[in-house]
Amino acid sequence: MHKISPFLWFDSQAEEAATLYTRLFGDSTIGRVARYGDAGPGPKGSVMTLGFSLEGTEFAALNGGPVYKFTPAISFFVDCADEAELDALWAGLSASGTALMELGKYPFSEKFGWVQDRFGLSWQLNLSRGRKAIVPKLMFVGAQAGKAEEAINRYASIFAGSKVVSIERYAAGEGDKPGSVKHARFSLGGVEFTAMDSSAPHDFAFTPAVSFFVDCETQGQIDELWGKLSEGGKEGRCGWLEDRYGVSWQIVPTALGELLGDPDPGRAGRAMAAMLGMGKLDIAALRLASEG
Repeated sequence: MHKISPFLWFDSQAEEAATLYTRLFGDSTIGRVARYGDAGPGPKGSVMTLGFSLEGTEFAALNGGPVYKFTPAISFFVDCADEAELDALWAGLSASGTALMELGKYPFSEKFGWVQDRFGLSWQLNLSRGRKAIVPKLMFVGAQAGKAEEAINRYASIFAGSKVVSIERYAAGEGDKPGSVKHARFSLGGVEFTAMDSSAPHDFAFTPAVSFFVDCETQGQIDELWGKLSEGGKEGRCGWLEDRYGVSWQIVPTALGELLGDPDPGRAGRAMAAMLGMGKLDIAALRLASEG
């Protein structure tokens, strides 16, 4: 099974955001930090990428400049064990942010709120009185509205160890197209996701600001996933692609971290330069470039 992690694209605030999130969430740590070298493209010595973990969910973040913006099309659904925990998270995430659904009681939840934090990232906080969990939630809107179930089944067919856990559908009179996905739970390679359709008018869509980083051991795995996920979508640079639904993925070899983190700045710089010139990543070519 592949390791799949959310990857967040910031302008220059990745470290600031990770510091806030790890302060607010329990059982959280900041991991490896990689900095830009001579090859850039960011200022030498500035944070390029960093990893962090929140309640057992691993994230990666990039300072990539003001290229992409977060939207509510992908949010992070947080089940909270008690009200004190939920209220503390709401206070921290809503500070200098924007409430999309005010914290309160709803027909579907004893207590719930949806907020965009100060960096623009969206969080849905729910009182579940059960285990703490942080789960990516995909909202299919605009031209993609009504395609949530199709996307879920396609993803589950691509990633080994996947399953559709449950699908709840809109009934007539519930405010959306009857039969479309009201709430679905599924797992890809053992990683939990949720999804929904919304045919209401929205001024946002999926963007590469949130992508899903897929760790691959072999070139064969890269080739297979790249081909299947990019079919009907768009191939990008540096291992990025956009699938047919507009969701972004990064298909990346495990070896890339080793190559870019080489203590020899010349080797690391050559690997970086080679990566920047690639679409689908080629492990052998990256190693050759590193070796000069």
